[in-house]
Amino acid sequence: MALKPEPTAPFHSVQYALRVLETVSRHGGGVTDAQIARETGLPAAHLTPLLRMLRREGYVEQVADGAYIVGDSLVLLGSGITRREALEAKLQETLTELRDSVGAAVYISRYIDGEVKITQMADGPHTPKVNEWVDFRSAAHASAVGKCLLTQLDQNGRRDHLARHKIARLTSRTITSERVLFSKLDSQPPTVPVLDLQEYAVGTVCAAVPLTAGSSVGCLALSLPIEHAHRLRSAADTLNRKAAPVVLSLAL
Repeated sequence: MALKPEPTAPFHSVQYALRVLETVSRHGGGVTDAQIARETGLPAAHLTPLLRMLRREGYVEQVADGAYIVGDSLVLLGSGITRREALEAKLQETLTELRDSVGAAVYISRYIDGEVKITQMADGPHTPKVNEWVDFRSAAHASAVGKCLLTQLDQNGRRDHLARHKIARLTSRTITSERVLFSKLDSQPPTVPVLDLQEYAVGTVCAAVPLTAGSSVGCLALSLPIEHAHRLRSAADTLNRKAAPVVLSLAL
């Protein structure tokens, strides 16, 4: 699979978070925020919200004297045979919180062996999932998930995908020109959510943001019924802001 050169990732905080977790893990008896700042070189303006996020996600805990120790989530993720189950459970918990936070069904999608795959999702009675009326694997050109994954491939990777999955008109808004599609993908800023405004299905709007964890191609997405379309951009911005815990889980 051919990947584009790594973009300026919107999730610098994940790299910093990993640095903080390494520091906390090295100090079994606990470590103060001042010591963490010294060892990581992170200024307080970055460190304070990071520690707050890591505490909320259970990766670190603060003990009585204010020092930080490894949290239950990190212990679970390091426990060998249950690591996969622990990671999936942690991701599902994070997705459920995201679903409630943005008021929309949310999805994690990965590009695996040349195919678009939804690997986890969280929906509910008030946050219905997309009706997959056309297999997502065949609709990368039209869906927010697919377009977000395609933006992370180079031209050869994209052409290979579309050679196997021909562009089809799914709605009156679907882009059916490879040239127009590639032009839109190339002009997509990496820090701005990719949108699908009824291109995949009439009555549904979606947004997706890239999840760059190592060399894997992935994205975090949400969907809304058309009557909630006015909330799409604000929901997408919230999704973008809150993606760091998801990337962190994938990176560990």
